[in-house]
This record gives sequence, C-alpha cells and structure tokens, in this order.
Amino acid sequence: MNSKISLFIELVDLFERYGFQLYLVGGSTRDYLLNIPLSDMDLVSDATPDEVKEFLENADYTFARFGSVKFIYKGVKFDLTTFRKEAGYVDSRHPNVVFFTKDIKEDYPRRDITINALYLDKDLNVIDFVNGVTDLNNKVIKMVGDPEIRIKEDPLRIVRIYRFKLDLDFSIDTELEIVIANNKELLHQLRKEKILEEIRKCHHQSELKSILEKFDINNL
Repeated sequence: MNSKISLFIELVDLFERYGFQLYLVGGSTRDYLLNIPLSDMDLVSDATPDEVKEFLENADYTFARFGSVKFIYKGVKFDLTTFRKEAGYVDSRHPNVVFFTKDIKEDYPRRDITINALYLDKDLNVIDFVNGVTDLNNKVIKMVGDPEIRIKEDPLRIVRIYRFKLDLDFSIDTELEIVIANNKELLHQLRKEKILEEIRKCHHQSELKSILEKFDINNL
C-alpha cells in the first residue's frame, strides 16, 4: 500500500478515537485514483480546529477561523479542513461567510470541479456525490453545480480548469467551455499574483500562458 495512504489510515483511526470522521479529499483522492504520486495530502473532517487542538497540538492554526489546519505527521504535510458551507462571494474570490457543518453532504457543493470533489474513506471506498468518478474515467472536466454561478463566484477557477486540462490531459466539458468564453473578462478582476501562482503549479507553464494570452491576460 502507498505509504502516504497508510499514514492517512493511521490518522483516520486517531480521529475516530476522538469521535470524528476523516476523509482524503480533492486532488489527493483524484491523484490516488489516477495512480499519480501523491504530494501534500488534503483531508476533511467534521472536527473543528478547536476540537482538533485536543489531540493535534503541534499544528498550524493560523487560518483556524476558516476551518483550515496544517500539520506534519511522520514527515508528510497534511492540510485539514472542517466540513463547511460557504456563501456570499462578494469579492469574486473569497466566501463572505463560512459555516462549519457535521454533514459531509453539505461540504461537497463548495468544491470547484467534479474530479476534485471525491472523498476517500479509510477502507479506500470512494464517496462521490457528483459523478466525479465517471468524469475521471471519461477524462473530462466539469463544474460542481451551475458553471455560470461557480465561475462568477471565483474567476480564478478558469485558470485552474486549464491547469488541470493541461496537467491531466483531460478535455473541458462543452457547456463549461462556453461559460468560460462568455465570462473571460472576469479574469481581469484577479490579482496577477494569484494567476502567477496557478501558472507555477502547472507542469505546462508555457502552454497555460499561451491560453491566458488569448484571453488578453498578458505580461505573465
């Protein structure tokens, strides 16, 4: 078994001893299912940061108010987020309100694309509310929820979608491509530093820059 997955299972047992759920989520689950080597590990739990402090004292709680905790376990970096709902993207980038929840079914709608909205339990079973496994098998990128609403919530998702398209060699759903084309001007609302951050994460940086130049995003 993958050593990082083994550590994840150890952490599930730890959380369960304190009465909490813990799942692998997002890009970590996606890459595990695609047999791509795992880097940092993304986790989600019904435990709030205050509750996590009871048994993970030596963690980074800088962004605890957003439900985010970072920690290192046996040399591996983990990012942990509390199940949450979000509302009110007034700055077209960050949610105005964050609500912690105990229900995993209330967590998935905030995630951006279906292949990043998959949860893995300690028995390595996939929990899929959005047909993300089907999209993974079909190598297609689709939005969770209404593409028009989700792109307007956070235009940086456009850059992320093209990053995943290039890095995974996937196609973009036709409806989503149309929405992106109709909302490309929203990219100009973004700070250039945030776009550059996404470009640096991409394994095909020159190709991503070329795509963004077609959207009149220059000097990157």
